[in-house]
Amino acid sequence: MLRILKTLKAREWAYFAVGVAFIVLQVWLDLTMPDYMSQITQLAVMGDAANMPEIWKNGGLMLACALGSALSSAVVGFFAARIAAAVSFRLRSRVFDKVESFSMEEINKFSTASLITRTTNDVTQVQMIISMGLQIVIKAPILAVWAIVKILGSNWQWSVATASAVVIMIVMMLVLLFVVFPKFRRVQKLTDNLNAVTRENLTGVRVVRAYNAEDYQEEKFEKANGELTKTQLFTSRAMAILAPVMTMIMTGLTLAIYWIGAYLIDALPSGQARSELFGQMAAFSGYATQVVVAFMMLAMIFIIMPRAMVSVKRIGEVLDTQASITDGALSASPEGSPSGTVEFKNVSFRYPDANEYVLQDMSFKAERGQTVAFIGSTGSGKSTAINLVPRFYDATEGEVLVDGVNVKDYTLRALHDKIGYVPQRAVMFSGTVESNVAYGEKSGTEYTLEDVKDAVRVAQGTDFIEKKDDAYRAHVAQGGTNFSGGQKQRLAIARAVCRRPEIYIFDDSFSALDYKTDRLLRTALKQETGGATSLIVAQRIGTIRDADLIIVLDEGKVVGKGTHDELMKSCGVYREIAYSQLSAEELENSMGGERT
Repeated sequence: MLRILKTLKAREWAYFAVGVAFIVLQVWLDLTMPDYMSQITQLAVMGDAANMPEIWKNGGLMLACALGSALSSAVVGFFAARIAAAVSFRLRSRVFDKVESFSMEEINKFSTASLITRTTNDVTQVQMIISMGLQIVIKAPILAVWAIVKILGSNWQWSVATASAVVIMIVMMLVLLFVVFPKFRRVQKLTDNLNAVTRENLTGVRVVRAYNAEDYQEEKFEKANGELTKTQLFTSRAMAILAPVMTMIMTGLTLAIYWIGAYLIDALPSGQARSELFGQMAAFSGYATQVVVAFMMLAMIFIIMPRAMVSVKRIGEVLDTQASITDGALSASPEGSPSGTVEFKNVSFRYPDANEYVLQDMSFKAERGQTVAFIGSTGSGKSTAINLVPRFYDATEGEVLVDGVNVKDYTLRALHDKIGYVPQRAVMFSGTVESNVAYGEKSGTEYTLEDVKDAVRVAQGTDFIEKKDDAYRAHVAQGGTNFSGGQKQRLAIARAVCRRPEIYIFDDSFSALDYKTDRLLRTALKQETGGATSLIVAQRIGTIRDADLIIVLDEGKVVGKGTHDELMKSCGVYREIAYSQLSAEELENSMGGERT
């Protein structure tokens, strides 16, 4: 929590100081009211009509104190809300920025659902404790200590009764804290799990319905929801004990004060001594009530503090995690270095905490303007290989070079400026067609509508875009749900083309296209981007057969390397893939319409 408070800026510390000043004022007003009540009581007990003006005066001052206390409380609440909102705003931004710097290794470590919970729910818990903390955590001890100091000068029997009540409250809160705190840690983890199940169900809703798996998903959700509810009920019931017990203690203390007062008053001779003691009893009752109220406020903090502390720890875990992939020193390729080249030198890779290599000893070089294709069975390491170029992961062994420089030596921004990346699953963002195609930034480049139109034309998307009412201003729903798979894939390709990069990476990016569109798109790409290097992962032989270099992978190992004709003669794995897709006659044929 101290770490969170260190994020406060000068303005928030000023708010804090003003808030504390008004808290002290509020406590002084609250503890002044019993004094006026004591005087009113003494004057009333005397029964002298001449005392009425003084009673009205003290009553008016007591009312003024009450109104002043209420106003001070409102001011403190205002400043507390401002501080809490500022901290939560800054905290969310820091967590989001930190997550943006994570590689896939860190994201997989936390899980997407957990990162969402930490950015939203956990920050909300921290905001709540800061907002209530200024109003309660600071006020409660000031109120308790001040009230106890006033009590010490009174009768010792009343002091003993009050001390007994305080000890009972402290013991009860410590016991509850010890029992409930571990459960609050579990609540946040179960919230992560519930978010994960919900997210999984929503993203896979079509598959769920197609396989009539609604009941299974409901059972899965009910299990996660039931575990969370059961844990929350336990913590809520445990904390619910506080309110009635506190009320009983307060009521019992008031009765004890009046019972002791009655005993003491009865022992005194009648007259002014009795009226003075009666007034002191009324004042002491007010002070004792304030002491109990202070501890009740602390009890409220005990209700939310454990969960907030768990949230602070979870947020700290994200902020303290060091990204495994960091910037290098180069913001541009060295002068004289080859442009647009990609080279793998004895590259091997295995995922964190895995024992087996996904890639083993891969070496190749793509010169500027060349097309290098990767093919192999599912899980052979094709996508993993090309994901090493933009540094989604770093090679475990060996070097990945771009323009003759190890990718680790570039700043990530400089490296990504060189690359146009199209993933396996076309990702669309809510907005317009234009904002999706002109997505992102490239140093020294501003995208115009003409750039967008040209990129869409190359990606063979002009027809379906310009048929829409708003054309390039047409709305794109979150995830691109109002576009087909093939349309989203072409828009993703247009996004890469719009950047005019040195290197294109196509990760199985033509799979949703029909053969005619595939052929036309590759022809347009070769004409428009002839000077750029292309790395292509594909399953279709027809998509890659004209590549300058085809790399065949099998279980992470390079089992073939060469052109289509060379591999048909020398690589059994490649021949097996080729014959599974095309007939012998089609393979022997020059496929003039297919060649580009």
